[in-house]
Amino acid sequence: MPGMVLFGRRWAIASDDLVFPGIFELFLRVLWWIGILSLYLLHRGKLDCAGGVLLSSYLIVLMVLLAVIICTVSAIVCVSMKGTICNPGPRKSMSKLLYVRLALFLPELVWASLGAAWIADGVQCDQAVVKGIIATVVVSWVIIASTVVTIIIVFDPLGGKTPLYPSAGPGHLDSHESSQLLSGLKTAATGVWETRVKVLCCCVGNDDHTRAAFSSTAELFSAYFSDTDLVPSDIAAGLALLHQQQDNIRNNQGPDQVISHPPGPSQEADLDAELENCHHYMQFAAAAYGWPLYVYRNPFTGLCRVGGDCCRNRAPEYDLVGGDQFNCHFGSILHTTGLQYRDFIHVSFHDKVYELPFLVALDHRKESVVVAVRGTMSLQDILTDLSAESETLVLECEVQDCSAHKGISQAARYVYGRLVNHGILSQAFSIAPEYRLVIVGHSLGAGAAALLAIMLRNSYPQVRCYAFSPPRGLLSKSLYEYSKSFIVSLVLGKDVIPRLSVTNLEDLKKRILRVIAHCNKPKYRILLRGCWYELFGGSPENFPTELDGGDLMQPLLGEQSLRTHGSPAYSFSSDSPLESPTKYPPLYPPGRIIHLEEEGSSGRFSCCPAAHYSAKWSHESEFSRILIGPKMLTDHMPDILMRALDRVVSDRAACLSCPARGGADVGVA
Repeated sequence: MPGMVLFGRRWAIASDDLVFPGIFELFLRVLWWIGILSLYLLHRGKLDCAGGVLLSSYLIVLMVLLAVIICTVSAIVCVSMKGTICNPGPRKSMSKLLYVRLALFLPELVWASLGAAWIADGVQCDQAVVKGIIATVVVSWVIIASTVVTIIIVFDPLGGKTPLYPSAGPGHLDSHESSQLLSGLKTAATGVWETRVKVLCCCVGNDDHTRAAFSSTAELFSAYFSDTDLVPSDIAAGLALLHQQQDNIRNNQGPDQVISHPPGPSQEADLDAELENCHHYMQFAAAAYGWPLYVYRNPFTGLCRVGGDCCRNRAPEYDLVGGDQFNCHFGSILHTTGLQYRDFIHVSFHDKVYELPFLVALDHRKESVVVAVRGTMSLQDILTDLSAESETLVLECEVQDCSAHKGISQAARYVYGRLVNHGILSQAFSIAPEYRLVIVGHSLGAGAAALLAIMLRNSYPQVRCYAFSPPRGLLSKSLYEYSKSFIVSLVLGKDVIPRLSVTNLEDLKKRILRVIAHCNKPKYRILLRGCWYELFGGSPENFPTELDGGDLMQPLLGEQSLRTHGSPAYSFSSDSPLESPTKYPPLYPPGRIIHLEEEGSSGRFSCCPAAHYSAKWSHESEFSRILIGPKMLTDHMPDILMRALDRVVSDRAACLSCPARGGADVGVA
């Protein structure tokens, strides 16, 4: 629901968010009250010492104060449990209860201060009593400090600027006033987000690229979050509902309802070959991450293996560019790829906004010059990811719409400049002129590798690219079609990144609003049920999420209440995800897509190393919606992807003697 309004401003917390914090505080307060009562009853005969009257009065008043606080918090919890996310009516008394609860902090603060002062005077009483009272004073100050921290966390910098419209809507404003108000809110929101990003990334630097990335990130966040009146717990509840709705639909879906895009005979014929190539080149994409990923994949032996390399000084035979802990990185690269030191032409761990680390190596097994671009591993990389507006590329190819993700295209252009202008590729092909060029990467590195392959295709027509878990919001439709002939993408399970784009995020936001507005259960029950379902599974509850089937052309009143009135996305029929459709057009993943799916998985976390996977060619439309599940993040991890590839390739190799497999979906048993 909309954030609570207290002291004339909106806060980033709703009136139904106080169930779990209230229960936790009740638990602590009741234990504390019982402890103080026990201390007083057991030791009241020992309070006839000097200053004992003060201590006795302190304990009695503290017990009374705690009893009042316990009653108030109990009332807050009971009221917070009422109603639903979009029906705050039963919780209309919450603001008065919170004013009472906040007012009780004043006597609690005064009494804690007096208790500290009396103890500091050196009261000559029984040590057990003194230590018990010291504990009560410490607990008082800990709770007060925790409350202050909580208030800081739920403080919304835009709360004082947000118009608090009545439920009837902003009909009293004319279009000019509404436009001015919206413009002011957008400017303020962008400024707040830019300040937040700068604080979080204070150690990144302050060059032109970084400032541009700050502005792009702030505009993206303000545009995405400023048109809804949701608090974080609403989003969590919406995601929990969406996951159960998604599983419920899948369970009720018949085989004839599954939309499939069968590949052509040539695609099916080379699936095994491309999987083997993916398995081979994934080692290079993983090596580009350096020693952190290697140690993570080998927690018991990794440090011992690369430890000696960290202290070893090598005389560079080719162009090896340093960076922090370069020798450690290079040692892990050698162990991961199995290549020799002399096989590397260029290794760079230089890392800035729009400038990614990469390596160039001679792969004699596949007779290829491999360029591997590193994925996201730093704040600089995150800023590159979040520069999500579209920009036009200047390419020497007959493609009409050459637009792509700005941050990733800037990173690809940087690597292109290093490879071509510095003569790195020329040097590599002077050593092995008969080799072909292969470009690989994972995540952000996969997006940069795909764009780099497109940029180099005119000079190297035989270039191939293997993009592992690439972002969806990367290429225009024309470039996506163009890339199919030389780029192969690999996606595992419900990995969120290959489904992540500004358009898909807007779709996810609308689905969250829809499922929240149509749910008739209180938020605390949704969250409890969601946690249980994520951890232990079970049958998804059939929460009402649609009205008698069919798509609604206009939002329900509950859904309207979750939109900021006058926002660019307030019109539910609008196809534009954000106010500026030309800035964030629909973008697509690169190349042909191989999709690996775990067989017989319930979607829960699994530690089973013997999981089996199916592999198939998939159409990009199968990744046009973000799927919710506990593995949506873990499926993106490079070590998980490598493990799945190992399993797929070994199982398919073992089945070479099996009868020929047909159909679009080739299973691995």
